Amino acid sequence: LLLAVDEVMRQAARHDAGALPRLQRHYQAIREGLGVHKSPALHGAIPTDPYSHTTGFAGAQQPGMTGQVKEEILTRLGELGVAIEAGCLRFRPELMDDLEFGEATDFEYVDLEGLGRTLPVAAGGLAFTFCQVPVIYEPAAVASVTVFRGDAAEAFAGDMLPDDVSRDVFHRAGRITRIVVGIVRQPGDTT
Repeated sequence: LLLAVDEVMRQAARHDAGALPRLQRHYQAIREGLGVHKSPALHGAIPTDPYSHTTGFAGAQQPGMTGQVKEEILTRLGELGVAIEAGCLRFRPELMDDLEFGEATDFEYVDLEGLGRTLPVAAGGLAFTFCQVPVIYEPAAVASVTVFRGDAAEAFAGDMLPDDVSRDVFHRAGRITRIVVGIVRQPGDTT
């Protein structure tokens, strides 16, 4: 359900912005539903069951936490604005709340070789990894995506990477060391 509402929100952001605030409220209500965001006192019981509800003599019959974790990963990528369109990686964080963009900080991650790394993130930015490639969102005057290969940088206008660069990310080729996405946001933006 959460993934379906995420998909509808993306369509509304492009075609029916008037419906977007109501969809976002429903999305948050679903996200906070029966998961880890509710206390046992509110439920009258433990709010999540980490095991599938499967009898000993049958195959998996209900996904339990496994399905919830997959849904959370997929919807989080949607919240971050990560999409794959026609084989190309696109970054469009139009549904993110301003509260996600914080103070200057250091981003710690594990690279493709299993080594711990740290990258600075400017104030108003946000960082995450996609296929173990660090992606850093930074405030910008115009939308752009800059790909770093070691010390060399290649900038692309807009919010989409070409298919050959996207393939390098998907295949974890190790040639791309980070991606910096320049995003245009106005204070109070949720779209």
